Amino acid sequence: MHETSAIPVMLVDDEAHLRITASQTLELAGYAPDVHESAESALAALSTDFPGVLVSDIRMPGMDGMALLREVRHRDPDLPVVLITGHGDISTAVEAMRDGAWDFLEKPFAGERLVEVVRRGIEKRRLSLENRHLKAELEAQQSIPGPRLVGRAPAIQQLASMVQRISQVETDVLLFGETGTGKDLVARAIHERSSRGGKPFVAINCGAVPESTIESELFGHEKGAFTGAVERRVGKFEHANGGTVFLDEIESMPLSLQVKLLRVLQERAVERLGSNDLVTLDIRVIAATKTDLKLAAEAGQFREDLYYRLNVVTLPIPSLRERREDIPLLFQHFIAVSASRSGLEAPPLDSQGISALLAHDWPGNVRELRNVAERYVLLGATCDYRLETLLQGAHKDNGDLPLAQQVEVFEKSVINQALVRHQGCVPDICTRLGVPRKTLYDKLKKHGLKAEDYRHIVETE
Repeated sequence: MHETSAIPVMLVDDEAHLRITASQTLELAGYAPDVHESAESALAALSTDFPGVLVSDIRMPGMDGMALLREVRHRDPDLPVVLITGHGDISTAVEAMRDGAWDFLEKPFAGERLVEVVRRGIEKRRLSLENRHLKAELEAQQSIPGPRLVGRAPAIQQLASMVQRISQVETDVLLFGETGTGKDLVARAIHERSSRGGKPFVAINCGAVPESTIESELFGHEKGAFTGAVERRVGKFEHANGGTVFLDEIESMPLSLQVKLLRVLQERAVERLGSNDLVTLDIRVIAATKTDLKLAAEAGQFREDLYYRLNVVTLPIPSLRERREDIPLLFQHFIAVSASRSGLEAPPLDSQGISALLAHDWPGNVRELRNVAERYVLLGATCDYRLETLLQGAHKDNGDLPLAQQVEVFEKSVINQALVRHQGCVPDICTRLGVPRKTLYDKLKKHGLKAEDYRHIVETE
């Protein structure tokens, strides 16, 4: 009696003694043989996401192994097919490999040889399905109009829900998160999902505009307002009329200008430099900061009244360390974007690469992940660069942790991905992860996860 987690191996041969011998060998190795005496029977039982390997004799009545290979390759080119050839039939083996066979076995073959070929084929299949599911999930999320919040972690799902809710009401928003967490993307998502979506979205980096010109940049000026003002200039606020103003790094705004910003927020009107006339504004303001503005206000580095005016609704943006289970999905997304932009083929993401991604600290958060993905596409396509190489010498979080904690971080991420992919279906998850049901329940309890929480997951909107 086998565990439901045993990986299936489809075995096709018209000779009963070979079916019996090979299936016994596979059973002893821990696999679940699915035996068929004809290619037609095997094809009828083959599912789209068959997780194992197909092993078939070549010479059979009716549809032979070569025809079966071609049909399977037509249905699913990623499914490993192992063909069994007669003794000394090298030309047939070469033809099979040319037609896309994963490997071949020459009669008579040892049981150890069969098990080794199947083991390697199953690892290839696992990686193929992993990448297929990641791409399918990305395509589903990319069907959503406007900027997308890619991810399934509870923190990002909660953020997506808040973005959807806030975008439907007229209120100013304060975004709080570390550098590189995607505060600009969240701001754009709020704008695009709101009634202002078709109007201007004007982004201003308060830390990048020189203090000597920031007032003119924001509020505009009249001709002759100061030396060099040779003509009237419409400021960013006025230009965004009807739309949204995004003030990034608001903590960098000079204190002297914060007073005028407070007035603009309260009166929804702006006065150009050199003018006494107020220009009425219809705008939403979204501000972003990487520092705690309340603490900055208490330290005299930020106006307290402006802080309370901005703090109508505050959205915390999670760091990448708080949503590690999303790292493989995000990385696959950035690989696809970079490959499309550069015209290069996206290198596959293997288990060692996923381990390296999950072990990294990511001090630069999503921005750093995107940069690594771009280097992976640009360099990996020509120089055999691996993720472990790209991440060497970078800051590491888990590398400084005890081994047991590193293992726990990786284990929780893998289980979380399986829960999402199979929507909390425990038998499917056991099969995917290759663990007995009791073991899975023990690990769910250890990591504070519940299968039922994943049974009605909807796409991020």
